[in-house]
Amino acid sequence: MARHGGGRGWYGKVVGAALGVTLLATGASVWSAQAGTGGDASPKPKAPRVKPVAATIAHASEAGARGLNITIDDGPDPVWTPQVLDLLREYEVKATFCMVGTQAQAHPDLVKKVVAAGHRLCNHSVSHNTAMDKQSQRYQSQQILDAERMITKASGGVRPMYYRAPGGAFTPYSRKLAASRGMRPLGWNVDSKDFERPGADAIVATVERELPGGPTLLFHDAGGDRAQTVEALRRLLPRLKEQGYSYGFPVR
Repeated sequence: MARHGGGRGWYGKVVGAALGVTLLATGASVWSAQAGTGGDASPKPKAPRVKPVAATIAHASEAGARGLNITIDDGPDPVWTPQVLDLLREYEVKATFCMVGTQAQAHPDLVKKVVAAGHRLCNHSVSHNTAMDKQSQRYQSQQILDAERMITKASGGVRPMYYRAPGGAFTPYSRKLAASRGMRPLGWNVDSKDFERPGADAIVATVERELPGGPTLLFHDAGGDRAQTVEALRRLLPRLKEQGYSYGFPVR
């Protein structure tokens, strides 16, 4: 999501969970190292090899010159994500869901529904810290890699294909790290401003006004009441298709 000055209380609730994840991950690593020194010398299966992708920030659409990328940030949320999924199914649109790690961990059923519907997953960090670009490389690594593991586990083994830094707070390090893990850094061209809840009319007007700026559209399915977002998508998805646009995924 874009950087916003206010309304951040929802994300404060995930910080404690993120710290807990880090502690659990540390404990698991120590346990695994200790277990490896035991008498069981049987070979461990190798994890599938991850193919690196470009580290530049993607904006273009795989659907071509008239293609649009619908991206949905900050979920999944048990109230709003199902409603967004219903609209996408109704209008035969595929989207990219940029998930916060703790949200994915809390709602694995919704992550699986997103995947089953043919949408793509995007890593949006563990705790949605929009000042990640001011943090240490160790912190950035923990946020990206822990979220990757959380989302992959919640999905039943489907890995995120993109990484979107919270608030666009990319660094050269975070982009290269994500790309090395097969997650293309993902930007946006059109910020619908739905996070500010200006009303469905204003969200629609913003998208239509900013659309010439590029194909990747930013919406949210969590972080508060998203009724305005749902209503705006209900109007925009068929309208943009009538105008000759198609829907696809960001390039990788």
